[in-house]
Amino acid sequence: MPTWITEAQRMLIGGELVESESGAWDESINPATEEVIGRAPAADRRDVDKAVVAAEKAWPAWAARAPRERADTLQAFGRALLERAEELLRIEVADTGNTINPMRADVRVSAESLNYYGGLVYELKGDTIPGAAGALHLTFREPYGVVGRIIPFNHPLMFAVSRTAAALAAGNAVIVKPPETSPLSALVLAEIARDVFPPGVFNIVTGRGATAGDALVRHPGIKRIAFIGSVATGRAIQKAAAETSVKHVSLELGGKNPLIVFPDVDVEAAARAAVGGMNFTWQGQSCGSTSRLLLHTDIHDAVLKRVVELVSAFRIGDPMDPASEVGPVNSATQYQKVLYYLRVGQEDGGRLLVGGQRPQGGQFKRGFWIEPAVFADVKVGMRLAQEEVFGPILSVMRWTTEDEAVELANATEYGLTASIWTNDINQALRTARRVRSGFQWINGVSAHYSGIPFGGYKNSGVGREEGIEELYSYTESKTINIVLRSS
Repeated sequence: MPTWITEAQRMLIGGELVESESGAWDESINPATEEVIGRAPAADRRDVDKAVVAAEKAWPAWAARAPRERADTLQAFGRALLERAEELLRIEVADTGNTINPMRADVRVSAESLNYYGGLVYELKGDTIPGAAGALHLTFREPYGVVGRIIPFNHPLMFAVSRTAAALAAGNAVIVKPPETSPLSALVLAEIARDVFPPGVFNIVTGRGATAGDALVRHPGIKRIAFIGSVATGRAIQKAAAETSVKHVSLELGGKNPLIVFPDVDVEAAARAAVGGMNFTWQGQSCGSTSRLLLHTDIHDAVLKRVVELVSAFRIGDPMDPASEVGPVNSATQYQKVLYYLRVGQEDGGRLLVGGQRPQGGQFKRGFWIEPAVFADVKVGMRLAQEEVFGPILSVMRWTTEDEAVELANATEYGLTASIWTNDINQALRTARRVRSGFQWINGVSAHYSGIPFGGYKNSGVGREEGIEELYSYTESKTINIVLRSS
């Protein structure tokens, strides 16, 4: 019998831990072993309806609370998460395949986000506008009411918390739909949220995207939807939402992000940035990964050689082992997707320099294991240069002029992140202005910063998160015109 990671098996609706109306369950698989380690309720439209009714009942009183009271509740939620941090960490590692050391930050970031948005509640301000003589014009920010949030599989707990903090601070009630492949941390989160929030303010509905997710998106009682995931799913969400009612939909979608290296930088620094920016410790499963490495021809060979050495040195192993640096990909579906791109990368003329195989050894006989891979000689028309893998494949491209580098950087449907490496500040800023990506680093990679807006251009999404813009996005503006009567 498999070792079950958690016995928590109920979702949260209206302050109660409940099973699904159908009584059906979805099993969760450990991607390192392919063992069943838990199960979650398989919610359908009836469960979503119940959650919307509960949230609709709860949000007016939540919004009417003094801003300081909402902030206190958010911060209490953060403290409660930290009290169960080790339990949540263990579940998250087993359920996602992410290695344990970098995952330790996820609970901390969740609590920090709650504190950050709790501290912004007094910034929900309106304006007075001198629109006409003899009148006073006021605007107010008010919550949408019921908000739906659909969570990806790479950071289930962190996104379920940090990406709902703004909505809660603004006075909304939220309904969270966790990822179907990694739902288990959300079941513990349900227990914590039940004891912190008024009933109906925080709801969790587990299930498959095609059933629970679709019902959430289409529900006419939900005016505001937020999603992190693929472009294809984001477009489907926009379409489904529009078929039932007019909604505010924000999307943080995929990326085929460039890391541009100019010839004046240190080879070692550039190589380490390329490997770090690819997020191989998450098996490349990050929308912000700099999966296209654009190297100036003068340093191309030297940087590439060092990148291959660094990638070859990764320790692949049990995600629970602190010594492991790379774990398995998240699911059988993701595993097959990575294998597909390894094949077509070579079919299209790319040169596989390292990785792309199942690791050797008994512990790797089962599970979704694959060695991080580096492709050289990637050209702009290849699928590895155009399509997001969301897996451990780094594509390396060569350029000679700044114009060529910018053209390569912009030659995809995506525009989420970009990284520019040079010691020339004029060159750095000039290039950054020309690259069509919404979040960029100069001589940096991967890091997110508290209060700094994150989001993409082109098909990488709409809207910005992680800053005050996210807080405002969960409100509607109401205008009141007061006509002043003369005595």
